[in-house]
Amino acid sequence: MKYLDNYRKWLDNCDDDGKNELLSIKDNDKEIKERFTLPLAFGTAGMRGTMAYGIANMNVYTVARATKGLADYVNACKAEDRGVVVSYDTRNFSYEFAMTTARVLGAQGVKVFIFENVRPVPMCSFAVRELGAIAGVMITASHNPKEYNGYKVYGEDGAQMSPEATAEVVAYIDKQDYFGIPQESTCVKSRDDVMGKNGVKISEHITVIGKDVDEKYYATIAKLSLSPEAVAAEGAGMKLVYSPLHGSGYIPVTTMLARMGIRVDVVEEQRLPDGNFPTVGMPNPEQPDALKLGIALADKVDADAVIGTDPDCDRMGVAIRDDEGRFVLLTGNQTGALLMDYILKRHAERGDLPSNGAVVKTIVTTRLADKIARAYGVASFDVLTGFKFIGEKIKEWEKSGEYTFMFGYEESYGYLSGTHARDKDAVVAAMLFAEMVCYYQFKGLRLFDVLTAIFDKFGYFAESSTSFAFKGLDGMSEMSAIMDKARKGTIAELCGKIPLSKTDFLSGVTTFANGTTAPSGQPKTNVIKYDLGDDEWVCIRPSGTEPKLKLYVSVNAASREEAKARNAAFTEALKKDVLG
Repeated sequence: MKYLDNYRKWLDNCDDDGKNELLSIKDNDKEIKERFTLPLAFGTAGMRGTMAYGIANMNVYTVARATKGLADYVNACKAEDRGVVVSYDTRNFSYEFAMTTARVLGAQGVKVFIFENVRPVPMCSFAVRELGAIAGVMITASHNPKEYNGYKVYGEDGAQMSPEATAEVVAYIDKQDYFGIPQESTCVKSRDDVMGKNGVKISEHITVIGKDVDEKYYATIAKLSLSPEAVAAEGAGMKLVYSPLHGSGYIPVTTMLARMGIRVDVVEEQRLPDGNFPTVGMPNPEQPDALKLGIALADKVDADAVIGTDPDCDRMGVAIRDDEGRFVLLTGNQTGALLMDYILKRHAERGDLPSNGAVVKTIVTTRLADKIARAYGVASFDVLTGFKFIGEKIKEWEKSGEYTFMFGYEESYGYLSGTHARDKDAVVAAMLFAEMVCYYQFKGLRLFDVLTAIFDKFGYFAESSTSFAFKGLDGMSEMSAIMDKARKGTIAELCGKIPLSKTDFLSGVTTFANGTTAPSGQPKTNVIKYDLGDDEWVCIRPSGTEPKLKLYVSVNAASREEAKARNAAFTEALKKDVLG
């Protein structure tokens, strides 16, 4: 059986640590089959998996193999002298995987720019553009549990690599073995030999990125500030709590807040990098547990808001006080709506809101954003899930001049203001959120009042997403079967509402209740969405990198209580219809 052949080959070829680990599972056929039947998938989001020895996991051998494929792609483009940026977060083995990536690229004659220490996703994206690199690699598993790590690849525009380029890289990866891949030797013996060596060349092809790139990033995003007067009046006296959740956000976020003059209390227990994330079950600002310590500190110091960023600092979660003084966690949709409204409001107040301004959101993000945009005379656009599609819009408009990008966001806590990066940026989001608190305090308002006013004006929107994991080798096939069934069938009604249309993004067709059809207007992807009318919808979307199915529900009602109740009812009905 092939999986056993793969297992034996790894036993014969991997390092001592790997051999010992693999010998420990020699009598566990199920575990061997899980690790050695199918290789870790490499898609448009790169690859992500649990850290272990085996072809289905993240380890130095799967990283080296993927990097050799990337190097061959770069060389085929004759872009080896432009180089590749390599960055990494605070997860266990992120540094080791980053150095493996750098050494493999260097051995293939590709110039490498590697950061001297952990940096967040947006700084990697920025560096690709600033240094004119052909690509970038970010070692991170974002907000996943501690057992995970991943390998994200960026194109020359600083956005995650396009599907077309990814397909070329995958074709090169598929030709590689896992062993015997050359690696360039360096003068680095330990992590300490890289830290602080800004601008130093550590081998023939590998150079440590200088502090000047950091400073250019800080200077660039500082220009996105919209209310310096309010910050000057309120910043030093405001009470704000921040947690990097043991991740890469601590230095950049606190640096920007300090430079703006905004006071912040940092959650000490979560300040230092730690890939075991000991204070949280999952380092995900979407989870209530993630901001628990931050809220406790905020109550202690009587703060008005709490900010948390994930390990690679591309997602931001927040908590604010409600009208009774208790902290409530905002959803990604709510935070995005507040930020978008603030950005458009300030530009309108300053008289510099472009006549061709536009915002971009994903197809599973609230339609409240569309209403806010229209109120300011700004266009809004939907794109597929994944920030690279927002990046594509920015690139398109830079070439055509048709629209001016103002803001982009997705419901999963990712936001971008500015065009300095082409991925979500929690450093900028944290900076603008803190500034927004100052602005409204200057006006005598709390954020909860502002959010309530938005809902009073446009209706109360309540959105939710529910994930269902399908484990084991059959997980992906089980999920595919569910999607096939949903694709062939239809939802006759949901909680008394008859869908106005069904969009199958895989076929690219929207089918209306009267039987007529129209193009979806989006690239093809494995997603099904039902429009229920009245700005309400439900959506079924499988993950592209792991066996996980997501059900999205968005409802709109006159009150918070009614919206939440409707959302819960719709979610249960959709779950029963889709999963049985």
